[in-house]
Amino acid sequence: MSDFLYGLVKAIANIHSLILSLNDAYEYNFSDKELHFIVIGALGILLVLAIYPLFKLMARNGHIMAITWIYVFTLILVLTFAIEIGQKVSGTGVMDFADVVSGIFGFIVLFAIFDLVRLIIKGIAGLIKGIFE
Repeated sequence: MSDFLYGLVKAIANIHSLILSLNDAYEYNFSDKELHFIVIGALGILLVLAIYPLFKLMARNGHIMAITWIYVFTLILVLTFAIEIGQKVSGTGVMDFADVVSGIFGFIVLFAIFDLVRLIIKGIAGLIKGIFE
């Protein structure tokens, strides 16, 4: 767990250092806040440009539940990491990657059960509709 997190932090730190060195090398003199504005803003737009066509295609083909799953999965991922980081910072618990994996796995299993029940209900409704048509 810690190797993964340290690797991720190191990669982000390397990118941060690269951006700062480019800022210094080209004498743009952007402040830290301005750099965050530019980098996070650009990253967000790149993600929109990559994800929007995919979601539009999925919506056109009636895959709204898949879009919902992706959105909720992303929120669950952020929340589980936030909880673990919060525990580390506040000293109210132990930051443990296994807890993140457990929480995400719980969402996946419970969503699978939810989806199975939803598909069964949808199938029964389709059968009933077919009988009365």
